Amino acid sequence: MSKSLNVNKRKAWRYLRYFLAFFFILFFFCLPKQLFDDPFSSVVLDREGVLMGARIAPDGQWRFPLESEIPSKLKKCIIRFEDDYFYYHWGINPISISKAFVSNLKARKVVRGGSTITMQTIRMARRQPRTILEKMKEAIWATRLEFRYSKDQILNLYASHAPFGGNVVGYSAASWRYFGHTATALSWAEAATLAVLPNAPSAIHLSKERESLKLKRDKLLRKLYEKGDISETDYLLAKEEELPHEPLALPQLAPHLVDKLALESPQKEVITTIDAGLQSKMEALLNEWNRKYQQHHIKDIAAILIDVETSEVLAYHGNSGFSTKRVGSQVDIIQSPRSTGSILKPFLLAAMLDEGKLLVNQLLPDIPININGFTPQNFSLRYEGAVPAAEAISRSLNIPSVYMLKDYSVPKFYDKLKKLGLSTLTKPAGHYGLSLILGGAEGKLGEITAAYMHIAQIALGKSSTYPKYRLGEEDILWKPTYSAGSSWQTLDVLKEVNRPGEIAWKMLPSIQTIAWKTGTSHGFRDGWAVGVTPKYAVGVWVGNATGEGNAELVGGRVAGPVLFDIFNALPSSKWFERPKDAFVDAEVCRQSGYLKSRFCNDVDTVLILSQGIRTPSCPYHHLVHLTPDEKYRVYTSCLDSEETIEKSWFTLPPVWEWYYKAVHPSYQVLPPFKEGCGEDYRQPMQFIYPQMNAEILLAKQLEGSEGSLTLDLVHSNKEAIIYWHMDGNYLGETQFIHKFTISPKDGEHNVTVVDNQGNTQSVHFSTTSKL
Repeated sequence: MSKSLNVNKRKAWRYLRYFLAFFFILFFFCLPKQLFDDPFSSVVLDREGVLMGARIAPDGQWRFPLESEIPSKLKKCIIRFEDDYFYYHWGINPISISKAFVSNLKARKVVRGGSTITMQTIRMARRQPRTILEKMKEAIWATRLEFRYSKDQILNLYASHAPFGGNVVGYSAASWRYFGHTATALSWAEAATLAVLPNAPSAIHLSKERESLKLKRDKLLRKLYEKGDISETDYLLAKEEELPHEPLALPQLAPHLVDKLALESPQKEVITTIDAGLQSKMEALLNEWNRKYQQHHIKDIAAILIDVETSEVLAYHGNSGFSTKRVGSQVDIIQSPRSTGSILKPFLLAAMLDEGKLLVNQLLPDIPININGFTPQNFSLRYEGAVPAAEAISRSLNIPSVYMLKDYSVPKFYDKLKKLGLSTLTKPAGHYGLSLILGGAEGKLGEITAAYMHIAQIALGKSSTYPKYRLGEEDILWKPTYSAGSSWQTLDVLKEVNRPGEIAWKMLPSIQTIAWKTGTSHGFRDGWAVGVTPKYAVGVWVGNATGEGNAELVGGRVAGPVLFDIFNALPSSKWFERPKDAFVDAEVCRQSGYLKSRFCNDVDTVLILSQGIRTPSCPYHHLVHLTPDEKYRVYTSCLDSEETIEKSWFTLPPVWEWYYKAVHPSYQVLPPFKEGCGEDYRQPMQFIYPQMNAEILLAKQLEGSEGSLTLDLVHSNKEAIIYWHMDGNYLGETQFIHKFTISPKDGEHNVTVVDNQGNTQSVHFSTTSKL
């Protein structure tokens, strides 16, 4: 009998151990690995944690991602209102449950709850009907939850998933929706209001049950005072605070950026480099300009502000009118490819200076050009024959820039732009050709502004930094694309660009020095202005996102004033210091900008980049021998040496000369050779139009007659007689003005001219009358 009893006891204990093990396993695994699977809103903050904007969660709720810690005021309010013994129980409070049971039994209805904060957290996660069995499950899960998380983590889970009325979930979203600021800035009255809302979220309808809500809040404030959590002064002041009247709209700073980051990092909290104060200031300024420009049918405007020292984006205005839903207002111009116009020209200047291909004031041709049908023109539709490289860039002249690119090479410049971070160059270099420098490619405002910032950073002496503008925490290094010397000299050229609407701006000491450049796309569709100082880089775009052109859309006129308005709102800084050891002394021809040749008389000793020593000497000064009256040139063998004058003469090629002398009255044309005393060693005449191998379309006239073209030639001797021939046939002669109109048939043609001194010149071209 005793033996049988012992066997039964052992079995009983074995079964008990099995049951306890089964219960422990069931208890251990009863709680899901992820308690809540609710989707979050996408939240974007500035550098200091200020809310810039948010996008609603996929389930239509305003539910912000979990904060690391619940603010202390709200923590105290929730605990005093919901669960005074929160820090002393293991998920269930038997005393509270017993009191609730007695109260509800006496009232014969539910008048008091016994759930702890932990149990309420479980109830929100399970979302099951409230039954006795469900209460038991909640109690078990709550106990298990206490073993997984700390008390503060559980409290944060509760406050972050509690309903706060309407479609507002969690204290972070509620703080912004009802009070317009972060939860860390809650007053005692605001914290108490949020603490009582989950108990009766329908009360926040704000037009209903306001008195009941206020009574609950004030009762909680009284309890906080009695428990010693707040002073009497805090209590009395808190009671006087009004309840919110209606939910507030969330902030809408940089909405295009918020959209971008919400798409890239959905359901997350993203901390950006944006400065909310600067962002608000820039948005107000740009919206004012936008209202002004809309009167002229220019509807869109965008700008970006970057800190040069850190590469951090401080302000980001993708476009104006985001909330208006106006056509085009949703387009983020900062990220949109747009025709670049002339905005890329400084990068070509820097590249050529860097490689010793020209000096900064070296003369460049400004004459008509036709390269395989590509016939660019200056914005003014005029030519000046020759201009210094620096002036060509500061005045944004197209023709000299094309000649620069032709000399430098399109593929090399294309690769340079790619290294600068321009992601929009998606086709081979040959696709863009020489038009690359005049807007033949597209660029993004953000990337182009960052490229200007790049030059400024190099001029400051940075050896490595961030490659593009930074919006978050990415940390990728790049190698400088230019030398410090060429970067500094390019910026020095750009600071000479004339400012819009200002007279004698250089004489105003209060205006900060800015290196800047404008651009206007073909068809007047895009107006650009980008500027840099040692502290900031600013990029501005003005136009119509739909691509509609407007004759007033000129970069200097519309984007320039906006650029300087932004800079005027920013702290000024000292100009870039010239890099040490990057420059050397050199003698430079004052007229041509080239290194001095042996025939240059007017010479300046200036600082040039050390690689500039490789550039050629002046090709435009020649030693000539003149008759005593300086009317004719002669060979020294023609007259006695005593009867000749030896003189250095500045001479440009014939076509250059033709246009140059019109804007430079002091230019002296080289005298002709005295008859019998020599012949010109250079070609005295040159075709202006057409250029060699040009392809010409001859449109028929309205009455049906064949189209025509006018041949145009210049000769250094204004009295020369020119004899014209085409395809072996004599056409006629001209004197003084050398123009000849012809109506050739479709096909290839050769025109040859001969002057009365026997000099010849030919040009080959083709014509067609078919489109």
